Amino acid sequence: MEKSQLGQYVPVLLLAGVAVAFAFGTLLVSVIVGWRSKRSKIKDTAYECGMLPIGEGSTRMSVKFYLVAMLFILFDIEVVFMYPWAVVYREMLADAATRNLILGGMLSFLGVLFIGYIYALKKRAFDWKS
Repeated sequence: MEKSQLGQYVPVLLLAGVAVAFAFGTLLVSVIVGWRSKRSKIKDTAYECGMLPIGEGSTRMSVKFYLVAMLFILFDIEVVFMYPWAVVYREMLADAATRNLILGGMLSFLGVLFIGYIYALKKRAFDWKS
């Protein structure tokens, strides 16, 4: 028996409906259960390790922190791209036409990243004391 193309979307739509119903259902149950509890000013204050919350909730972070975080993401993505390349490289060595192409592609990728690394060093992005 051949199914229609629209009939194949029924399970997907059913799953989407269940997901939306679950999301709204849990919100509704939390509101209903939350009305029953007695709230006081003490219960509504934030709890921070037994200390009274005084002052601002968040402190200002240095731009260096975010710069180092972005550099970490950059070099983490480098590893994500290098691992599959290293796995496939041995198989690609068998074909003479693609041997130099795949090596040149990775060397150019590493060259751009190395230039970025040198730029970050010259801008003192890794210096925590300044």
